[in-house]
This record gives sequence, structure tokens and C-alpha cells, in this order.
Amino acid sequence: MSDDHPTLPYPEASTEHPTLVIPGGQEQGRARRRRRWPWVVAVIVVLIAVLVVAAELVARAVLPGVVRGLVIEQLDLPQDQQLEVEASGILLPQLIGGRLDELHLTTDAITFGGITGAADVTAVGVPLRGGDLTDAHGTVRIDQAQFTTLLSASDLPIDEIAFDEPNVTASGSFDVFGMPVPVALTVTPGADAGDVLLTPVELTLAGVTLDAAGIAERFGALGSQITQPQRICIADQLPAGLTVADLSIDGTDAVIDVDVNGAIATDEALQQNGVCP
Repeated sequence: MSDDHPTLPYPEASTEHPTLVIPGGQEQGRARRRRRWPWVVAVIVVLIAVLVVAAELVARAVLPGVVRGLVIEQLDLPQDQQLEVEASGILLPQLIGGRLDELHLTTDAITFGGITGAADVTAVGVPLRGGDLTDAHGTVRIDQAQFTTLLSASDLPIDEIAFDEPNVTASGSFDVFGMPVPVALTVTPGADAGDVLLTPVELTLAGVTLDAAGIAERFGALGSQITQPQRICIADQLPAGLTVADLSIDGTDAVIDVDVNGAIATDEALQQNGVCP
């Protein structure tokens, strides 16, 4: 069998059976790979964006509770103190940097030194790892009853307070030869160097109403003294880190603008009520 059917040698590949090359095959493969890359990059970008958004949402959900707890602890407020916290801008870069650009705090009722009112405070440059605030300011709104308490330190004979924007009328009485004489003093409130400033507008004494000029004319030197602005220190009713910058009447509320010392976040002395001279 081996002689009748000899095994023939395989032809050389390079001569009788050359390798076929498909025109453009390599170029098409490279083109497919190039077309695939933009999709891969797009998917990665989308995933990163989703992660960033998720982290931002988590930060916004967690941060208010953390800030609320710190404020309550630092200012020795009740644990059930209502306090809304809102941060401005994109939080992740701020959290990484350790400082919030701007923080907005609001509450419908907060008590300082026996005075209760609604507060709205904006803090700028809030450190997350301890330190002073860059700046802070806010407003406190109080009603007529709380404003009466605020003026209790004055020498005015005050039994009742009535708001008539932009003025305030304080009513009371004083004794003349053992007889009570009703008196009502209308003033325009303001602030100066942290003190409440009351500038008299008119005086009603025993049913007779006199303006500032009439008071000075009728009562001479005593009248001139009555018409001078009355300065009332309220530092002992507020934390030492708060300074009254302005005071005005808005409808049924007295609006107190306050400047906040940035060191109140770290200095316990500024968290305690101030003192009056």
C-alpha cells in the first residue's frame, strides 16, 4: 500500500497557498476600537456625575442635623430647639475644604436672656473643624410684650407698650403729691453702639399732648431733658458676642438687627450674656 500510494509532501505556504489578506480589515478593527472609546468615556463621566450627585444629596441630608446639634451645644439651647439649617452652594468642595461658604439659620422662637423671638441668622466662612466664623449677622423679631420686657431696664414709667410704625408709645403713670398722673411717651426706636436708643416724639400728660418743642417750652430744663434720646443698655440680656446694630418697628413686631462676633463659635465668654455699665 505504501508503494502504490506514496504520501505527497505539503506545499509551501508561501508559494502554492499564499495567505489571503482582506482589504481594509486592520483599519476597520482600529476604527471600531476608536468608536468604542467615546462611549466608554461617556459612561465613566455619567457614573462619576451620579456618584457626585448622590454624595451631594447625602451631604445636604446629613449636614443640617450636624450643624443644628453643634449650635444647640455651643449656645446651650434646649435639645428640642426648633432650628432650620440651609447651606449655600455645592457642598462637596466645601466639605473637602473644611469650610462652608454660607450657612443660613432660622427659627420661629428662640430665647436669650429672657427675651423670646424669631431669629434669622446668616454666617459666612463657617469652619467645620473648629475655629472662628468669618462673619455673621442676623435679625430678631419680637412682639410688643417682649419689647416691654426689653425696656424694663429703662427709667420710663412703662405699664404698656403699643406699636404704631415707625414709633412706639409707652404708657404709664407717676405720682404727683400722692396722686397718679397718667403719662404716655411716643418715641422712635433705634440703636447706637449696641444700646437701644429712644428718641421722643411727643408726650401726653394728663390728657394734654405736647410735641418736643412744646415739652421744652412748658417744662424748661426738665423738658429739654425729657426730649433727649433715652439710651437703654440691653447687653445683659443678650450673648456678649451679639451687638445690636439697628432697631425698628415693622407692623406688630420690633425688628432687631444684630452683628455677630465670629469668635462666638469658640469663645465661651462671648456665648454668655454681656454686662451693662
